Amino acid sequence: MQRLKIGILGLGMIFEETYAPCLQALMDQALSVRGAGLIEVELVAVGSLTGKRWPALSQRFPWLQRVKHYQGESAHEALLSHELDLICIATPDHCHFAPALQALKAGVHVLLEKPSVLALDQCDQLCEASEANRALAKVVYHKLFDPDHQRLRTLVHDQVLRHVNVGYCTLLEPKHISRSQFAPWIRGRNPATYVGIHYIKLIHFTFFQNSEARLSWVQAEGQRGQVGDAEGPTWDAVQLRMGYTYPDGREAIFDIHTSWVHPDNAPGYVDQEVQFRFDNGVWNADQRRRGVEVTVEDADPKCFKSTPNHHYNADLLAPHGQRSRRGYGLEVIRQAFQEAAYLQYGGPVSQKEQRFQELSALSYNDLRADRPCVGVVQALEAILDYHAQGQPHGFVWVNHPQGGLVLGFPGKQDLIPLYEPNV
Repeated sequence: MQRLKIGILGLGMIFEETYAPCLQALMDQALSVRGAGLIEVELVAVGSLTGKRWPALSQRFPWLQRVKHYQGESAHEALLSHELDLICIATPDHCHFAPALQALKAGVHVLLEKPSVLALDQCDQLCEASEANRALAKVVYHKLFDPDHQRLRTLVHDQVLRHVNVGYCTLLEPKHISRSQFAPWIRGRNPATYVGIHYIKLIHFTFFQNSEARLSWVQAEGQRGQVGDAEGPTWDAVQLRMGYTYPDGREAIFDIHTSWVHPDNAPGYVDQEVQFRFDNGVWNADQRRRGVEVTVEDADPKCFKSTPNHHYNADLLAPHGQRSRRGYGLEVIRQAFQEAAYLQYGGPVSQKEQRFQELSALSYNDLRADRPCVGVVQALEAILDYHAQGQPHGFVWVNHPQGGLVLGFPGKQDLIPLYEPNV
């Protein structure tokens, strides 16, 4: 049986909740890959900055004890000393670029957690390295696999819902997330980049990926004082707004509100809601209230919420007796593994270039299709950075005569170019 050898950089919450359960499931059932049959996925090595979570993880998942673990700032270099087909980068969002670039230059496929990178010049460099070395560069947007989001896209694709005009999205995470699990890296960061990116991608992919409408501007405001200092660079909550312009001059405007200071005892792991208004209809989805509510007496609300989201992932006992962990947080990783294995083994070597082009054209996860999302992230980061330095209320034009991303402020004529080429 052929093998897909992978390494994983980053052992945080996302590793524990998605990568490890996905790999554990693949031990029981190998990947079935078009043109290649069954492929065994082998975790060769993992790396982390501090190694603090490794003992507990290797106890929870005993099979990890057979895997080589590296720690420290050069952990990604140690991973790449192995013969890997794919490296998964699940570090904090501002730590993606350097290890991804090094891996792609070595010809190793890369799977990046969202957001892929924080600036368009970084995205450009990774895409160039991917092309030059024929190594896939993919991004984990697991919420695109949410059944609600898939249904929304189906209705838009089939033109049942036509011409989106306005949208509102919110995702609120509880305080203990930002004050414990994220505390080692959260300084200078914001929840919009971390989780708002899900909705930036959802909007662009669902409504505008193949549309003549274009992203035209980005605004953002934020609040501080709970996670960090009231005048510091760390943000409690962010209100992001972005506008798209249709060829006929009409606009579609979207508000995305995020925070990581939601009350710990709020029902549900996170509070999520979306609403989109079209010329001929409205889509409403409260992703916390999925029709199931349960209460267990004396249960710690941090461990068992009263409105669990079974669409994410959960341990399930099938009617025929098999117990497995399933859900859309795992499906996107499995799909990326299948794509990498298909490139490697899905046909003759002479047709590998054709397979590479086929996979690079997948707009749901390929880095080449991620440029508008990265552009919004770069604009957001710049607006918040200037706000932290005493210049609030920034506004970024997209594809302005003075550059691809251009920052301005009310009452000031001078504009600040952030990125020169068109987005």
